[in-house]
Amino acid sequence: MSQNSLPATVPDRANLQDPADVSKAYYELVTLLRQHCPWDRKQTHASISQLLIEECYEVLEAIQAGNMPELKKELGDVLLHVVMHSVIAEQAGEFTFADVVNTNFEKLVHRHPYVFGEEAAGSAEDVKKTWASAKMKEGRKSILDGVPAHMPGLLRAQRVQEKAASVGFDWDNASDVWSKVQEEVSELQEASTSGSADQVVEEFGDVLFSLVNASRFAGISAEEAMQKANAKFSRRFQALEQLAREKDVVLGEMTLAEMDELWDEVKANERGN
Repeated sequence: MSQNSLPATVPDRANLQDPADVSKAYYELVTLLRQHCPWDRKQTHASISQLLIEECYEVLEAIQAGNMPELKKELGDVLLHVVMHSVIAEQAGEFTFADVVNTNFEKLVHRHPYVFGEEAAGSAEDVKKTWASAKMKEGRKSILDGVPAHMPGLLRAQRVQEKAASVGFDWDNASDVWSKVQEEVSELQEASTSGSADQVVEEFGDVLFSLVNASRFAGISAEEAMQKANAKFSRRFQALEQLAREKDVVLGEMTLAEMDELWDEVKANERGN
């Protein structure tokens, strides 16, 4: 029960198919939660910031799984955070939900002069160049501005490289990229034998950065590839654990060679399936 003596009234959605009607009711619902729910009432922008990141990852997971019912649900959770932050801001006198929508509305119009203006864009690459130009006109000092510092490392590396490439700062071909990868690996090996710990970290980062370049030239998302590799290892290791239980052996008491035999069996079973 809320802090009030009577329960709140659920906002009416007269027309469930009307986006304007549903959006208005949803905003009223979140506002009521801020008024009547003790947990919602105590939240701040900072306190729920990490939850928004988690919800975005759940959206990505649903997309990668091709699970549309789950995607519908997770998009709703992201929407809740957008509206909740707007309500928190409105109550603090910072901005309103209407401000959020209007600001984004104006930005979309400004960044699509080939839709709402006289400019022409015949390809997706043309669109990217137009966006980059529009963002600089909005007051950004660097083409790299706007790439969040707290993005996952591989994803941020790819976005930074894409931004630089949008103005022509890029490799000419994939063979040059792979030469750079080999150069960075050699430098890492050298640092590992004769360099300081800081040098090893720096060179290791350079190897990863160059590999992201290679993935970009191959049309691959480095972050997605890494996540798939994580999932494959986790799946196989859990199958190894199950196989060990079936054979009545304990992993911690086995030699590496014995565990490798189980690992090979897991991979063979996976290929067979």
